[in-house]
Order: sequence, then structure tokens, then C-alpha cells
Amino acid sequence: MHKVIDYTSGSGTEVLESRNKDGADILVSLTYIGKNREKDNGIKLTRTFETARKNNEKSGITSALVINDHYFIQNIEGSRVAINELITRVNHERPHLLIHIIDFEEIETRRWNGFLIKYLTSGTENEEYALKHFSADTDFNPYVMKKEQITGFLEAVFEEKES
Repeated sequence: MHKVIDYTSGSGTEVLESRNKDGADILVSLTYIGKNREKDNGIKLTRTFETARKNNEKSGITSALVINDHYFIQNIEGSRVAINELITRVNHERPHLLIHIIDFEEIETRRWNGFLIKYLTSGTENEEYALKHFSADTDFNPYVMKKEQITGFLEAVFEEKES
């Protein structure tokens, strides 16, 4: 057992607790893709992720999100506990998003600063990213991408914002 002193009560009472017994101090990165199966795709999906952004900030989660009306790629970073709680909540509360985990790893430092989001529209502005990272098509569909393509795509989209 580890000793933790509770300073908030003002009494100096010692509380026995293990700080890291649940992995709260381990930083992880999780990448997942999803497809929105609801009819009100773009606007409703954007609102969903705006709510998620607020909740993630409270939980100490940073992320990078690429989204269009139907699909998305998101990489989230935070404590192991916070990430597991988030994925459990998303799967339970939003089954229409059809989540598929692509990568999960422990990391030493975060790549993202806050909640980065890129909404992809049709047109030449986003063609550069698509042509560089998709093997078959210029349409944004992460389900036809390999893990390395998804990772490269996220990095390409956000390298300007992080520089």
C-alpha cells in the first residue's frame, strides 16, 4: 500500500491508496475510424464531436479528428483510464458511429495540443491529402486505408497546424 496525504480536508489525515493501480499515470494513444450510419450526417456528427471535445478537455484527452459527412478518423491521447472510459462510453452511447480501433500504444509524449479538427469537403482543397495517402480513390473513406495510410493521413492533415 502507498501512502497519500489528503490535504483538502485540512486535517492532515493520511489515506492509504495506490496512485497507479489503475494505470492513471500511463499515457496512451488510440486511433480509430468510424462511419456515421445516421441520416443527418454532417451537421449532427459535427455537433456530436463538439460535445466530445468539451468532455475530452475535462478528462485531459487531446486529439486529432478528420471528418466528412460520413466517415472520420480520430487519434486520442490521454491516460489509459481516460481513454478506456471514453471508448467504452462512445461504444455504448453512440453505436451508430460503427467504431473500429486501428492502433493502440503507450506513448511518452503527446503529439496533439488540444482538440484538432479538420472537416473535409469535396474539391481540390482536400485532394492533395487524399491522393497522397489513399491507394484507390480520392474519396475520403478510411475503411479502405491501411494503418500506415491512416497514420500518414492524420500527420499530413495536421502537420501545418502543429508546426
